Amino acid sequence: MSMGKPARLHYGWIVVMVAFVAMLVAAGIRSTPGVLMIPLEEEFKWDRATISLGVAINLVLYGFSGPFVSALMERYGVRRMMVMAMIMILAGTGLTIWMFSAWQFHLLWGVVVGLGSGFFLTVLGAIVASHWFVKNRGLVLGLLTASAATGQLAFLPLLAYMIESYNWRTAIWILVGAAMLAVLVIAFLMRDTPEQMGLRPFGATLSDHAEQQPKRNPIAAAFRGLKLGVRSFDFWFLAGSFFICGLSTSGLIGTHLIPASVHHGIPEVTAAGLLAMMGIFDIAGTMISGWLSDRWNNRWLLFWYYGLRGLSLMFLPSALGSNHLSLIVFAVFYGLDWVATVPPTVRLTADVFGKQNAGIVYGWIFAAHQLGAGVAAFGGGLMFTLFKEYDLTFILAGLFCLAASMMVLQINRKRRKQEEAAVTAYNT
Repeated sequence: MSMGKPARLHYGWIVVMVAFVAMLVAAGIRSTPGVLMIPLEEEFKWDRATISLGVAINLVLYGFSGPFVSALMERYGVRRMMVMAMIMILAGTGLTIWMFSAWQFHLLWGVVVGLGSGFFLTVLGAIVASHWFVKNRGLVLGLLTASAATGQLAFLPLLAYMIESYNWRTAIWILVGAAMLAVLVIAFLMRDTPEQMGLRPFGATLSDHAEQQPKRNPIAAAFRGLKLGVRSFDFWFLAGSFFICGLSTSGLIGTHLIPASVHHGIPEVTAAGLLAMMGIFDIAGTMISGWLSDRWNNRWLLFWYYGLRGLSLMFLPSALGSNHLSLIVFAVFYGLDWVATVPPTVRLTADVFGKQNAGIVYGWIFAAHQLGAGVAAFGGGLMFTLFKEYDLTFILAGLFCLAASMMVLQINRKRRKQEEAAVTAYNT
């Protein structure tokens, strides 16, 4: 290459762009039930618990698919599985236009879209970052993690406007178009590994390239990770606190904030805008949390995150019943805290179980997160069906968060005491 010729863009950055677009579309579609709930109630006369059950199935299936998605991608290739998963999302979303029964909603949106979303919103970011990058791996993972918030930001206000101006089926057609575009982008531009392009991972040296992880059965490895985790009290503290994290974020706020706002007389477009605003501050909060997790005690970070989230949820009923300024304050504060729990939880998982096992064990901890999200999605709808209001639901979620703030302080406590005792013995 001549001295004056600019360096060629590494294809890994094209792969990041494709993954970002695919994850953005998947996340945007997955977050749609929040704006669909009231239109479905009005047209089909389903109660909120019935609709929420479909959302709960979606959340739980996409969470528990995580430990196994990497196995399928390893066996059949990343691009092939991404195309198949996006077609699943496309089919599940598009066929809802012609549904007429609740079981069809549960099957299409719960099972089909839920499993399809799991391929994009669990381990894809980590797979792309680890396969294609040595240098800038953390930056890539952060960008792809932010795609979920960006999807919510991009889709919800537009969908709410289309529902208000036309009908919910028009909004679904927009999602179908986005999914079709994503299928084409993946099919033409995605690649499985740098070797397919005759490249090394970005920033890799010969020695880096030689240090590939040994081949092993990913499904067996997933169950070995679960076996390793369940024997440890720290796993249950991490999984339990992350269960509450999912319960208090995507399960409750992601699913029920818009219907709760409409219940208090706030227009659906305005409520969707508030949720999108949370997406903006979610990106900032996650980046700040990642920076803090390198510098501060991660247990205490989680203590403050869960504690402040709990207080904000207990404030939410008052904000919904007062004025828009209070809701904006809640959206900003809560948005900063939305996924701020992820970096400290990942780091604590690595500290407790070692870097080699952290990814697999975290996959199961994330499954607990989605189980909590599913419980809150269905539970919030059930409680509204029974009591015709959300206030008690938000307050209970806040109390659970306060309990989680106490729980996280117990993580790795035994090891800390052993370290303190060793230091004391050494100094005396």
